[in-house]
Amino acid sequence: MDKYDYFIRKIDPVLQAWAEESDRKPLLLRGARQVGKSSAVRNLGKKFEDYIEVNFDNDKEVHVFFEKYNSPQEICDQLSLFYKKDIVAGQTLVFFDEIQSCPAAFAKIRYFYEKYPELHLIAAGSLLEFAIEEIPSFAVGRIRSIFLYPFSFEEFLLALNEHMLVEAYRKADPKNPLSEPIHNMLNKLLKIFLVIGGMPEAVAKYVETKSFLESQMVIDDLITTFKSDFAKYKKRIQSVYIDNVFESAAHQTGGKFVYENVSQLNNSQVKQSLELLIMAGLVIPVTHSSANGIPLGAEANFKRRNMLLLDTGMFLRMLDFDSSKIMIADDFKTINMGALAEMFVGLEILKAASCHTINHLYCWNREKKQSSAQVDYIIQKNDRIIPIEVKSGLKGSMTSLRIFMQEKNSQIGIRTSLENFGEIDNVMIYPLYAISNII
Repeated sequence: MDKYDYFIRKIDPVLQAWAEESDRKPLLLRGARQVGKSSAVRNLGKKFEDYIEVNFDNDKEVHVFFEKYNSPQEICDQLSLFYKKDIVAGQTLVFFDEIQSCPAAFAKIRYFYEKYPELHLIAAGSLLEFAIEEIPSFAVGRIRSIFLYPFSFEEFLLALNEHMLVEAYRKADPKNPLSEPIHNMLNKLLKIFLVIGGMPEAVAKYVETKSFLESQMVIDDLITTFKSDFAKYKKRIQSVYIDNVFESAAHQTGGKFVYENVSQLNNSQVKQSLELLIMAGLVIPVTHSSANGIPLGAEANFKRRNMLLLDTGMFLRMLDFDSSKIMIADDFKTINMGALAEMFVGLEILKAASCHTINHLYCWNREKKQSSAQVDYIIQKNDRIIPIEVKSGLKGSMTSLRIFMQEKNSQIGIRTSLENFGEIDNVMIYPLYAISNII
C-alpha cells in the first residue's frame, strides 16, 4: 500500500466522474512509473462499499484465473474466493495493478466491457506502453485511457495547504497582476518545487520533513529504480545503451538533441534507446513544427527535436546541480537553470492539458544565415496558435517571439519568466508559476 498520505490530484474528479457514469468502460491508467497511478485508484476506492486490489506482481497465483476462464463473471468469482471478498457490480471497485505482468489479464480487459459493463474496473501498471505495443489495435473502443504525470506546481501547493495562493494566481492575469509580496512568495515556492520535482514520494517527503536532503535521497532512489528497469525494455537493446542515452538526454536538455553527442553509440542504437525512453515516459520530446496551421502535428519535423526529462528534481540530481544556487538566484541565466525553466514550462503545459488524450509538445525554429530564430513552445488554443518564449532573466529581448508573430500573423504571444504578470503591446507576460493559466 501507499508509503505516504494521499494528496489531492487533478485526476481525482476525473476518476469520480468515470465512477458515476452509467455507460462506463474499463479504465486504463497510463503514465511513467511512480507518478501516483495506484495511489489515485486507492483513493477512489475509499468511496466504494468494497475495494479489491489485484497485484499481478505479488499475487502470481491469480494469473491462472485469467488463463483458464474467459467469462468476466467467472474470473470475478475466483477472485472473490481468493481474496475472501464479494465482488458486487455497482458496489465494488476492482483494481488490476501491474497488469503488464499478466498478459492473459491484459488481453481480456475488453471482455469486461462487452460482458460485464456494470462492474467498476480500473487497470494500471509499469511500462504499460510496451505491453500495449505488443497487442495490435488493443481493445479499441472498449477501454478508456487516462494519462497521469507527476505533480504539477498547483498540486504541490495544494499538498502544502497553500490553497489561497493557488486561488490568487488563478485569478490574476496580465491586466491584473499580483502584489509583489505575493508574487515573491510564489516564486520562492516555485524554486522549492523545481528542486523537489513532482514525483509523489519526493513531494510527500518534503511535506513531511521540509528537508531538501531527504527529498533528494528519495529522488536518487527513484532514478536507481528507473535505471534498473532498463533491462526490461527490450531484449535486443543493452540496458547500458539506454542508460547512456538517458544521461545524454539530461545533459542535452535546453537545445536540439544531437545523436552524435551520445558517446560510444551509433545513431541506430541512440534512436532505438531514445524511442524506448519516450515510450516509458522518462523522456518527453518537443518537436519542431512549421506552425503554418492546425493541427501543429501536421507539419512536425521529427528530425528536429528537443528532449525533456519527466521531472525537474530528477534532472537536477542527474546533473549533480547545486540546488542552493536556485534558491538564491534572482534569474536563471546560467545554462542549466535556463534549461530547468524551459523544462518546467513544457511539463506544466502537459500536466494542464486534458488527461484523456496523449498530448505532444511543439516548438518552432527558423534556421537562416544571420537570421535564425526559435520559440520554446507553441500551443494550439481553440483555432489559434500561440507562441511561448521562456526567459531565464527578468527582462530580455523578444526577437524570436516577434519574428514568429510577424511571420505567422499571431495576434498574441506569451513571455514567461520570474517576473510578475504584465503585458508589452500584444505580448502577455505570465510568471513561470502561472504558465498553466493559459491552458
